[in-house]
Amino acid sequence: MTTSPSRRPLALIAGASLALLAGCGSSSDSGSDGSSASDSASSSTAKITVVASTNVWGDVVEQIGGDHVDVTSIISDPDQDPHSYEADTQNQLTLSKAKVVIENGGGYDDFVDRMLKSGKSSAEVINAVKVSGKTAPKGGELNEHVWYDFPTVAKIADSVAAALGKADPADAATFTKNASAFKAKLTALEAKEAQIKKEHAGEGIGITEPVPLYMTTASGLVNKTPEEFSAAIEEGSDVSPKVLQETLALYSDKQVKALVYNAQTSGPQSVKVENAAKAAGIPAVPVTETLPKGKDYLGWMTSNVDALASALAK
Repeated sequence: MTTSPSRRPLALIAGASLALLAGCGSSSDSGSDGSSASDSASSSTAKITVVASTNVWGDVVEQIGGDHVDVTSIISDPDQDPHSYEADTQNQLTLSKAKVVIENGGGYDDFVDRMLKSGKSSAEVINAVKVSGKTAPKGGELNEHVWYDFPTVAKIADSVAAALGKADPADAATFTKNASAFKAKLTALEAKEAQIKKEHAGEGIGITEPVPLYMTTASGLVNKTPEEFSAAIEEGSDVSPKVLQETLALYSDKQVKALVYNAQTSGPQSVKVENAAKAAGIPAVPVTETLPKGKDYLGWMTSNVDALASALAK
């Protein structure tokens, strides 16, 4: 999704209650012993309070911060379409207490910026799309799903280490060390993509939404799906009969080696594509926008890349 108004940004429930909560969040909370929250935060054992818009970025923070961070991920349900999420006053309160905030950006989670501004937050904010340096191609739209781009995630790891080090200078070296270890594992994932590219460069794949495109492009694969189809599915709008038939023909004519589809969203037209791939004996690779239960970021992405390699080898 991009910042275009036709897209589906994550929803925000606005109202006077948000302003009220913003005011509440700025006041000190007193403990039973009379000490303030700020007194507790200054102790050597206090954790850095971090809020992430999704559990993808929340897990990255946990990998780097370890026991030094207390992370809240706003969107974490693997069975829910993240685009249907409705932010509420509890999210406002949570954000108001954060020392560090990590958002995706690119129009994906605009509610975070709006809530931070309404609450006059002083949190250190990391915007993944801004850190990535990615922009929309000429005449096209930005693919904001940058967590599928491993070089971008490496940049985010460095940004997280820097932000945590600023909040907790005594442990800055630990955060830098953890980020280096995390990036080394990302390099291993890039090597897997390079191997796919070596074996399958130029082969076609189909998608339902742009979610996996950074991964498939890095693997040397060519997306054959009409842009009108994937854009309409992502926006939740109808696909024209002509574009739908062009898309289905990719499978009946076996123009693609695999379908890489967003398993977190589903509709009649995307289901038709999945059924067309199945009928043609073309393997399907499900991907998601948030972490599946029981997975961390690295394990999740390893499964995704391995599943892609296995599908292409069939």
